[in-house]
Order: sequence, then C-alpha cells, then structure tokens
Amino acid sequence: MTSVFGGLAWSICRRLTVGAAALFLSSVLLADENPRDPYEGFNRAMFAVNEVIDKVAAKPVAQIYDAVAPLPVKVGAENFFGNVNDLWIGVNDALQGKFADAGIDLSRLLVNSTVGIFGLFDVASELGLEKHEEDFGQTLAVWGVSDGGFLFWPFIGPRTLRDTAGWMVDSYVDPVWRARPVATRNTLVTLRFIDVRASLLPADKVVEEAALDKYAYIRDAFLQRRRNQIFDGRPPRLDD
Repeated sequence: MTSVFGGLAWSICRRLTVGAAALFLSSVLLADENPRDPYEGFNRAMFAVNEVIDKVAAKPVAQIYDAVAPLPVKVGAENFFGNVNDLWIGVNDALQGKFADAGIDLSRLLVNSTVGIFGLFDVASELGLEKHEEDFGQTLAVWGVSDGGFLFWPFIGPRTLRDTAGWMVDSYVDPVWRARPVATRNTLVTLRFIDVRASLLPADKVVEEAALDKYAYIRDAFLQRRRNQIFDGRPPRLDD
C-alpha cells in the first residue's frame, strides 16, 4: 500500500514540478524588482499550491504518523535516513576542503552502519562524533556560485536557484532515490517525506502565530538559515 501511494505521489510530484519549471521559465522575463526575491509572483503561486497540498494530504498523514508511531520507531527512522546521508555529507565536506569534517562524517557512517545496526541507532553521536549538515548547494556556494534568487517549488519547498541545481545533484546520488526495486524506493521516499513533515509539526503553530505574511516569514527564515549553513554558523555581516 505504501509503495502504491509512494508511486502515485512521485508521479504527481514529477508532473507538478515540470509544470512549475515551465511556469518559472515564463516568469523570468517578468522578474520583480526585489533582489532577494526576484520571482516573487511565481513563488507566491507555488507557495499557495504547497499550502493546499499540505493541508489536504501531507500534514494530516504526518499528524497520524506522529500520533500512532512509537517514539523508538520515529527516532529509528530519523537515525536511519540521517545515516544514509552521511556518505554524501562527507563527500561535500571534502569538496569544500573540510577534510577533518569529512573524516568525522565517514566515521559516523561506519560506526552507525555497524554498531548502530544499519543506522537505526546513533551510536556515533554518543561517541562524540558530531554530525554535520552539508549538501551540494552549499558546495556550490563555497565554490563561488551566486544564489541566483529565491525560489519556491511544489513539494520541494524553498530553495535558491543555486540550491535547485544542488538539489538535483543531491537527488541523483541519493541512495534512497536509487533504491531498487521501485516499490522499495517508493516506500522509502514516502516514509522519509512523512518523517520530515512530522518533524516540522511543532514549528507550524509558531509560524501561524508569528507571521502576518506566512510566505515572507518562511522565505526570510529559509534564507537566513541557509546563509548560516553555508558559513557554518559564522556568516559575515551583510555589509562586509
């Protein structure tokens, strides 16, 4: 059942993303004047689409999962998917010249895949091996590629143009997306999506109460968080 649902979700996601990409390309010639959000008209339209999808499907499923799944299951799922990412995180560490961090993340993968039983238990953190958060979008930023402006995609959510290119590379090498048979891939993709959405449930109320303009709030929070990630929590002043 999960694999069927995952296949349907993937098909819908792919069609919406292709349609959104076409709409984005047509909107480039009508770019807005805001340098931080030059495609705001397109982005707000996609944000509205995502809000509908989230309200009728993603959030209710995540709420059921959060309420029904035992805590050890939720923690194990989060650890498993985190462990799957550690290899690619280590590669991006190395591509950014952070070789010590690369060694730590690859050590995490080795420890958690063995002692941690395929990543279900985060033994590496207990041993003091700190987890890092790196992806190819951050690598492109370190290499000097400009962000290209903010974008909001259906299903994918907030990105910059640079991060969209990075996300394509991340997805191509992602072991979850490359899992076979297809039914297994669909199940893993669906479970990971639900796990991630469930982890965001506590933030929903904060956003709803704090934001007069929810879209602008999420955009600004994303750009600030992304800047902190790129500079490892030590971003230079904007006027530097």
